[in-house]
Amino acid sequence: MTKFAVITHVIHRLHDGRHYAYGPYVKEMNLWLKYTDEFILVAPESGEKPSAIDLPYSKIPDHYRVPAFNITSIREAVKTVFKLPLVFYKTWLAMRRADHIHLRLPGNMGLIGSLLQILFPHKPKTVKYAGNWDPSSKQPWSYRLQQKVVSNPRWTKNAKVLVYGQWPGRTQNIVPFFTASYSESEIEEIPEKRPELPVRLIFAGALIPGKQPLVALKVLHELLRRNIDAEMHFYGDGAQRIILEDYIKQNGLEKKAFLHGKQNAETLKNAYRKSHFLVFPSLSEGWPKVVMEAMTWKCLPVTTNISAVPYMLGYGERGSIVAPDPQVMAEEIMTYLSRPGEYRRKTEAGFQWAKQFTLERFEEEIARFLKSS
Repeated sequence: MTKFAVITHVIHRLHDGRHYAYGPYVKEMNLWLKYTDEFILVAPESGEKPSAIDLPYSKIPDHYRVPAFNITSIREAVKTVFKLPLVFYKTWLAMRRADHIHLRLPGNMGLIGSLLQILFPHKPKTVKYAGNWDPSSKQPWSYRLQQKVVSNPRWTKNAKVLVYGQWPGRTQNIVPFFTASYSESEIEEIPEKRPELPVRLIFAGALIPGKQPLVALKVLHELLRRNIDAEMHFYGDGAQRIILEDYIKQNGLEKKAFLHGKQNAETLKNAYRKSHFLVFPSLSEGWPKVVMEAMTWKCLPVTTNISAVPYMLGYGERGSIVAPDPQVMAEEIMTYLSRPGEYRRKTEAGFQWAKQFTLERFEEEIARFLKSS
């Protein structure tokens, strides 16, 4: 019997006897769980009800509940000192029971897990590093520590570390990987799109500083200043929502910018279908699903040079890689309006490339990892 222990910082919510968490994460984890018998979960839990974007696991976990913690302020750091003994103990208990240890990095729980797994050198492990693995990128010290520990075969034995992109200095632990959003049955042949007016822009993701949603909103404003009829639709929520609301109100954009909040996958899919451009000025990514999702629906990504994004966009053959500057991004969009043939060529190339990364292919790779461990 395979006892599969998952160590993650993702917040979970209990509803009607089922464990819910962030939908894209759960959708992936349910594929891993198909090949396991017993599901052990180490993760924080919230008393809130699931949101529209949350999904339930396919199996009921034996949940080792741990408190959420961070060190973003002196007060939180002091509180964390008192929480850590319990977090370490429960994580150790779960790892001791497990036949296979699965770590979700980077994150606070990922740091704990990456250190404790050293005590279990003979147990097989998979590590999903969902952040930016680029050795030359600027990263928090805790992320760098997690990378160093799990990539070192002397500290992390019997492990496969799944990372996004091809990077220099790869150790035997590192396996270039991908992620997926859609099954083969969901992918449709999309009719040819034209970048017509009004230009419909979309931003999908958390409304947090690292994703720079305000920059995306300013791209819309810049287009309108240049007399380009456009509208922007935001899908996601976060601390910067109030900043966006204030900017929309102060600049009279109520009929041009729309904040839809967190929505389910079907709603987002329909939004991509209707949109011409994904505006994604993010500063921190791994393998951003929204870029792949946009390409699947012939919505052309205009995004930043971050992590695996250049590889995903064929270094400019399937979208645009530009500076996260509103004027630069607006000018790039205007270029496509004057060159519709280039737009159609790139969106078709993006569609053909993206449709190969299906959930079925993703599941085949997961099964191969687990069967070989």
